[in-house]
Order: sequence, then C-alpha cells, then structure tokens
Amino acid sequence: MALGVLTPGLLSQEGADIGTALMEDPSVKAALDAAQRFEPQTLEDQIRLCEIPAPPFQEGRRAEALRRTFEESGLENVRIDEVGNVLGERPGQSRRPHLVFSAHLDTVFPEGTNVKVAREGTSLKGPGIADDCRGLAVVIGVIRALNHAKIRTPGTITFVGTVGEEGLGDLRGVKNLFERSLSDAIDRFVSVDGTGPAITHIAVGSYRYRVKYKGSGGHSYGAFGMANPIHALGRAIGKIAEFQVQKDPKTTFNVGRIGGGTSVNSIAHEAWMEVDLRSADKDSLQALEDSFRKVIGQALTEENERWANRGKLSLIAELSGLRPPGRTAESLFR
Repeated sequence: MALGVLTPGLLSQEGADIGTALMEDPSVKAALDAAQRFEPQTLEDQIRLCEIPAPPFQEGRRAEALRRTFEESGLENVRIDEVGNVLGERPGQSRRPHLVFSAHLDTVFPEGTNVKVAREGTSLKGPGIADDCRGLAVVIGVIRALNHAKIRTPGTITFVGTVGEEGLGDLRGVKNLFERSLSDAIDRFVSVDGTGPAITHIAVGSYRYRVKYKGSGGHSYGAFGMANPIHALGRAIGKIAEFQVQKDPKTTFNVGRIGGGTSVNSIAHEAWMEVDLRSADKDSLQALEDSFRKVIGQALTEENERWANRGKLSLIAELSGLRPPGRTAESLFR
C-alpha cells in the first residue's frame, strides 16, 4: 500500500481492486523487489537507530540521525518542526493528493536503559527494536525502494518520524502535524508501528489522568482524626476496581501508578495516582470517564465526612492525555 497508494493509474481504484492492480504494476514490482534486495541495509538502519536512546520527551538525538538520513536519501525540505517531528518531502507531479508516511521516534524505555542490540541467530533483541525502530527502518526502506524504482507519484509523500507516541507523550507529534505543521494538507496518513503484517484500522481512544488528594497532614498519633489523602486514594481505587465494562467494544481501565506520604507514622499531605481509561468506542469511553470522575469525587466526600471535615481534603484531577477513538472503513484496504 505504501508503495502504490499514489502510483499513477491507481488513484481511482479502491478496496480489492487496488490490491490486484498494485501487484501488477511494473513500477511497484520493481520497488518491492528493491525492498527485498535492500533488506540487509534496512536491518542495519533499524539497529543503528535503535542504539540511539530516545526515551519519552528525549527523542532529539534519534531525530537528528533520521534527519541526516532523510537528507542523504534525497528528500526535499527536510526539517525538524517545533515539537521535534522530523519531516522530509518526496515531491510528486503535484502537491496533492498528499500522503504522510510515518513511524514514531520514541521508545517506552526510560533514560539510562542499555540500548545495545544483540543478534541471536536470526533474531535482533534490544529495547525498542520492534516498537518502533522497525517502523523507522521501513520508512527509510520505502524511500530507498521508491528511488530505486524511479517512481514519480502523482502527489507528494511526506515521510515523518514523530515524537510523543509513548507514555504521556499524548501523540503530540501527530497532533502537531494535523494542527500546525501540515494543517489542512493531509489526504492520506499511514503509520508503521512494530513488525506485524496486520493493518490496524481502529484507533483505541484514551483518557489519562493524574489525580491528587491533598490535605494538611500531621502525626499519625497526635493528629489522628484528620482526613487522610492516602485513605481517600484507597477509597477511589477500590471504587474504580469495581467498574463493570464492556467486552465489545473492548473498554478498559487501569490505575498504573500511585504515590504519597513521607513516613509510616505520618498522615500524608497528599496522595496521587495515574489512571488510564481506554475504549475504541467514543460513547463507551465517555461513559467510563464520567464514572471515573464521579467515583473520585465520592471518595473525597466519604473521607471528609468520615472525619467530620477535620483536615478537609481537596481533589485535583489533571487530564494528562487525550487520544480520541476512531476507525477507517475496512473497504478502503481490503
């Protein structure tokens, strides 16, 4: 699909027809042959990029390496945008239709992780070697294959390495493409992530929250009888754990991190948790968020009332990530 979505003569075809036409197109055949032939070089690109650390919010070094590769591959208008995405254009016969072909730069592993890639037989092992250094290598491989086959597409392809896919990145790289860098100029968008052959056409949406219960704190004995932020947090987690959610569309919740307190014999000044809520269905996700916001408020009220509002607690719920759900019709790629 990446090699042929903008190939001359194929733009008017959809679904299964375009798949058949792609495999019969001489230029696409030449590009696919080149991709196979250059696979050893693609693997070397994968290893090279993987061994450059790119933890969340620290993608800069890997971005610079990709920028140089884009320039060496002959892309035009190569640049790094204001949030750290790397972009390079392969002009077509005209600007539109415009395809963005991307992979993400960041890995989930924290700063200080050993990123050396090990070869074990035919396997490569290393932090982020698949997610998403394989995607980045495929992006480079597609450029190489298109160049080798001398394909001039009707529209322009912009190749991108995006930031902010993992953790609390909140898709800030892709969001910036649609809202600023390439605003109103994207006709098609393909993201390569991981090693699997499947096409993902359903985007799972999520809300991510950091919740804090705050109070005055005190000594566990001398100040006993005050509302306790950790107790409030426990009440909230207990309520969240009892949520009943749908299996289809799959809807999930998770309290991923908690913290608070300074010692065993003190009432904490604050306690916090980070929560992940997900669903592929917009209404299901909204209902889950509504339930979540309701129970964290109930936990606050219950803890304050338990101690007659002595050392009354407050609640702060910060939205740290919002990824809207969505889907692409299967007919467009089957």
